[in-house]
Amino acid sequence: MKVLLATLNAKYIHSSLALQDLAAYCQTPEWDIAVREYTVNNGLLEILSDIYTCQADIVGLACYIWNIEASLALAALIKQVQPQAVIVLGGPEVSYQPEDILAGNAAVDYIVLGEGEHTLKRLLALLFNNQAVNNSTGLAYRCQGAIVAGQPQIVARLDDIPFPYIAAEMTRFNNKIIYYESSRGCPFSCQYCLSSATTGVRFLSQERVISDLGFFIKQDVRQVKFVDRTFNARKEHYFPILQFLAGQTCRTNFHFEIAADIWDQEVVEFLQHVPPGRFQFEIGIQSTNEQTLAAIKRHNNWPRIAEHVSKVRSYGNIHLHLDLIVGLPYENMAVFAKSFDEAYSLQPEMLQLGFLKLLKGSGIRRKAAAHGYIYMEHAPYEVLGNNYLDYGQIRRLKLLAEVFEQVYNSARFIYSLPWLIALAGDGAFNFYYKLACYWEQHGYQLVAHSGKTLYKYMAEFCAALYPEARQNYLELLKFDALMSENGAVRPEFLPWNQLNQAATDQWAEYKNSFWRDTIRVRRYLPDFTFTTWRELKKTFHVEVFSIDIPACLNGAEHPADRKAAVLFSYKHTKPTYQVINDDDFWT
Repeated sequence: MKVLLATLNAKYIHSSLALQDLAAYCQTPEWDIAVREYTVNNGLLEILSDIYTCQADIVGLACYIWNIEASLALAALIKQVQPQAVIVLGGPEVSYQPEDILAGNAAVDYIVLGEGEHTLKRLLALLFNNQAVNNSTGLAYRCQGAIVAGQPQIVARLDDIPFPYIAAEMTRFNNKIIYYESSRGCPFSCQYCLSSATTGVRFLSQERVISDLGFFIKQDVRQVKFVDRTFNARKEHYFPILQFLAGQTCRTNFHFEIAADIWDQEVVEFLQHVPPGRFQFEIGIQSTNEQTLAAIKRHNNWPRIAEHVSKVRSYGNIHLHLDLIVGLPYENMAVFAKSFDEAYSLQPEMLQLGFLKLLKGSGIRRKAAAHGYIYMEHAPYEVLGNNYLDYGQIRRLKLLAEVFEQVYNSARFIYSLPWLIALAGDGAFNFYYKLACYWEQHGYQLVAHSGKTLYKYMAEFCAALYPEARQNYLELLKFDALMSENGAVRPEFLPWNQLNQAATDQWAEYKNSFWRDTIRVRRYLPDFTFTTWRELKKTFHVEVFSIDIPACLNGAEHPADRKAAVLFSYKHTKPTYQVINDDDFWT
């Protein structure tokens, strides 16, 4: 019996852990189980053609909010060209209200509800042995003209699921994110999340997790993204795993979703000594408004979150990614602005502004009428308005989120943004709100932008709102450009020492003198040895600024007109800089 498990991922770099788990759990000598992964950008006929070549007896499609419509259309196409094929759907998007899916899609034969390992294997065995399906546990199907639907199931013992990755097949994950789970379920009951539909947390054994992670390290995987809903739900489980990973010699990065307020002091202090780049933490703030948190049954200790995030941020060795959700109950524009400003004050590497999705099976969808929600009737069920934000405000925040992604989360303007926001003087949210309004006024939201173009837009925005600060801001933008993308993007309109390749560097005499004096250079680069000018220019750059750049970086809104020479180094992964003392440069 040939079985094909397939899905349409949102992006090429994504991979489907669910399909790997199902294939590993269900594999038997009698069944030939194959996995195919596509993206929502692939054409349906292209996908159909590939699936047809497999000539599978059973085709399983994993369904999510980003692919449900395409998956249903694909199921219908498969049935047209392979009428004998059995079509099985699974995944969160079909596990709730499966009756509607079966009633509206004749091509679909069965739906697996909830965690599918046990249920799918049982279904495959029945189909293989030509036995009738008469047990609805974890299944929805048609029987004698009626639709029968059981309850979504869970896997109680996760160690029963084999490790799904095989060394010989790892090349197909090149340039893709590897997903892994050490637990299922969540200790919280957030009403916007499907994890609230089940209770309790189940864990893989520690021995199993350590063994699995050792495999990834041996395979030199670039990133492993844990899909545990709250990785640090139980210290006895997660802390030994973090300790193990921190002690390895590897370049693999591990991404976790965590709750920062349940760390204790031992964990916070331990994180200071983790190798740089080893861990990446995604922390769901969602809101800092207590009334909102109570309505969605989420418990945040904001002072503790702020304390722990600030502490870990100060270490500089762990990438921090915070999340907020737009459209939650009781959060009007002013309340959201407060949540935004409080989260922004922690200065994470990324602050993601998500928009509430009223998912099938979620508590907030069941209570939508109480808060006046209007939302998309089809996936992804995104909020359009409620009693607290009308569509016009949601739309404005959507635009703000898009601008914020390009300006803050791009990490292009790390040094100039704090200065410009301080100059504006009315908080981060109001600054980005004004920027979003400016963006729309000029139609910038309608086209894609290069890095150089973004620098230009930010300079124009500053000139329009704060014309007296324009010249100082251009100097800071120049600093940002040299600290981003290894200094490769240098917008022509910025006041460079050497305006173009044909021009003469106005400070060339001082720069050459500095580089020729090894004693002076080694005060900043202790291991420096001159090789060639060409090699030197690839690795280092000295730029003279017309303002007191150190004062600017320390928050001075009105820096003195004082020249400052800065040495930039691109030897390592992240650019670094040092301000050259006047006595070492202007001599």
